[in-house]
Amino acid sequence: MIKFLDLQKINSQYQEELKRVASDIIDSGWYLLGNRVSSFESSLSKYIGSKHAIACANGLDALRLIFRAYIEMGVMHEGDEVIFPANTYIASILAITDNRLKPVLVEPNEASFNLDIDKVEEAITEKTKAILLVHLYGQACFDGKLKDIANRCNLKIVEDNAQAIGAKVSNLKAGNFGDASGFSFYPGKNLGALGDSGAITTNDDELARIARAIANYGSEVKYQNEFSGLNSRMDEIQAGFLSVKLKYIDKENAIRREIAKYYRENINNPIIALPQVVSGDENSHVWHLFVVRTTERERFQKYLLDNGVQTLVHYPIPPHKQKCYMEMNDKTFIITERIHNEVISLPISPVMTKDEIVRVVDLINLFS
Repeated sequence: MIKFLDLQKINSQYQEELKRVASDIIDSGWYLLGNRVSSFESSLSKYIGSKHAIACANGLDALRLIFRAYIEMGVMHEGDEVIFPANTYIASILAITDNRLKPVLVEPNEASFNLDIDKVEEAITEKTKAILLVHLYGQACFDGKLKDIANRCNLKIVEDNAQAIGAKVSNLKAGNFGDASGFSFYPGKNLGALGDSGAITTNDDELARIARAIANYGSEVKYQNEFSGLNSRMDEIQAGFLSVKLKYIDKENAIRREIAKYYRENINNPIIALPQVVSGDENSHVWHLFVVRTTERERFQKYLLDNGVQTLVHYPIPPHKQKCYMEMNDKTFIITERIHNEVISLPISPVMTKDEIVRVVDLINLFS
């Protein structure tokens, strides 16, 4: 069986380093808010090119904390609008609505799956305060036009960078395009912890201070609570693991690019639509997922599984059709709904063998 993602094999590459880190932390007796977290934050901010990195419990909290900090700063208020792509994962919209902000859905670019920047301006109202960019499946979503719109309309650019660590446009890395960015280090991400973890990057001193405090019960000084906060902290052991794996992220992303290149150059089945690189160049995409489209998805997925290839669907139901957002269920987003009905993710990881990659391609080309 060709696994969709072999986490055991990925992490076994670094198991001796990971075990040493775990042993050191166990022996230290210090498990929260220690040197390992501080060291990882420093390494992450240096890698991204941002002034600050704030570790937290998970990727959803990273985005929630950003919007909450803007509310505490008076930049945003309950009922303000945030523009975001309609085809994203549910976490993106949860971060908006959890803060009692209003989500404004905009159709994606059908070729890249990312927000269609040409449609952003028509969605802006006097209540709009931010654009949430989602670098979906690992492709950076950013250009000068978007920056101009944000500057002209006095909007914050918040990045959902859960899937695109290492992606870049014009030598600027995702996570440092706008005003603040949220990261997820869920185990299956390109930079994955061995549990849940997340982080925020920003160049805004005040946002960094407030987000860090909110994540720690709203406190900068123990037992003194400036904000009604959360408990959203990265623990020392995950920070230690992530510090090990961050050293190898560029190498692993490069392998993902090579696999994606082989797929894109060798899959030639007219029933299967391949993903397109729209922003920047080939190095702008880190291929967290390799997502193809077909109107024969159910039959295609069964065919691959019957022939020993695991696939997944990211994501079968768009946010506006979820039960938890019943007030949106009557809305129609034609491109988004078509994408969600057709997408299927092929195996792609830095530990796939050449034989496995060739096998996937050969099977796809024989599908009819």
